[in-house]
Amino acid sequence: MAKACSFAKFQTQLKFSARARSRCERCGRTRGVYNKFSLCRVCFRDLSLKGEIPGVTKASW
Repeated sequence: MAKACSFAKFQTQLKFSARARSRCERCGRTRGVYNKFSLCRVCFRDLSLKGEIPGVTKASW
């Protein structure tokens, strides 16, 4: 988990909009973020396996 001071730093307004980076809402991770859910792949997998994201099921074929 990211530190509280890191989350505060993420919330500040950037000087240039091109510097904006999509981050996970849960842990603050910058890589592997699904914009539709605003979660990283790790958090998305954890929450989907627990059934906490509605409409998402594990694929089986």
